[in-house]
Amino acid sequence: MIVGMCGRFVLDRKASDLVTLFDVDIIGDALPDPSWNIAPTTRIPIVIDTIPRVGDEVEPVRRLVAARWGFVAGSAQDISGAPLINARSETVAEKATFRDALATRRALIPASGYYEWMIRDGVKTPHYVSAPDEELLLFAGLYEWWRNPAVAADDPGRWVLSTTILTQAATGGLATIHDRMPVFLESDLAGEWLDPHTNGDADLVDLIVDNAEEVASRMQFHEVNAAVGSVHNNGPALVNPSR
Repeated sequence: MIVGMCGRFVLDRKASDLVTLFDVDIIGDALPDPSWNIAPTTRIPIVIDTIPRVGDEVEPVRRLVAARWGFVAGSAQDISGAPLINARSETVAEKATFRDALATRRALIPASGYYEWMIRDGVKTPHYVSAPDEELLLFAGLYEWWRNPAVAADDPGRWVLSTTILTQAATGGLATIHDRMPVFLESDLAGEWLDPHTNGDADLVDLIVDNAEEVASRMQFHEVNAAVGSVHNNGPALVNPSR
């Protein structure tokens, strides 16, 4: 069972809903269906803004695409090893793995909520965290393209798009469950975070981290059934209170 920060989450919206919500210009292929138990290494929908032609000072194009949840650096030799599902906001601007992606390849990762495991007296208990009134959450993320050197150049599977979720120290009530939480994006900062013309650096990260605390203060949570620990279990019932 994944017990690290934000190791499972929920997205109960269809791709068509996300296209409308985020004013998407281009829709990617093979977008995943809604899921109530999204696990590392599976494909998840992400929102990115890209520049149509290198160097052009034009309006970015907004895309909804599917990416592997588990960041793979462009310099990686293979895709093995523990998936980098999270990137710590405190060090993301310094780490060679994430630094280039932070500069220009930033993403929004939509979620209906996420699961966190509280550890008390050695016992791990899953909780579901969400916003009131079924408000969609926006996690700050990074993305990267990785070229698989073991695959033929003309094979469309040669390129892998991957993503990671930024995390920060938990605040407010969320700190009673875990010492980390996702970096929640306020909707009015989403455009700045996505804009590839904006150079991503430590100052930009600090800006969204500071604003994430207000979003975190609105979060609600409750204990859920341990069934969420198995990737084979899925469905709306997973988010129901266990008691």
